[in-house]
Amino acid sequence: MAKKGQKFQSFSFELKKKAIEMRLQGMTKQQVADELGIADVQRLKVWMRQFRLYGDFGLIDRRGRRKEYVDKDRYMKRLEMENAVLKKWLEITKKEVYKSSINS
Repeated sequence: MAKKGQKFQSFSFELKKKAIEMRLQGMTKQQVADELGIADVQRLKVWMRQFRLYGDFGLIDRRGRRKEYVDKDRYMKRLEMENAVLKKWLEITKKEVYKSSINS
């Protein structure tokens, strides 16, 4: 369990990929951890599982806000919302124009 004020070590995608390649070449977890300076040997087990399930994408850190992923999704959602509002507005104005043309 995390302790108050504890700083977590993050690892780059390249380091994770290198560790996976070393494991796939037959090195033990302990050998890979010693060579790459990874204190938690179980971390390699987690990376291997993520790599098997999701490939390279499983090794990408998805915590917090990532601009290259989140901003595209936010932009698409905003555009979809704007389109929905504009369609509703167009529908309302068409009804008003139709009503005013009938009454004239």
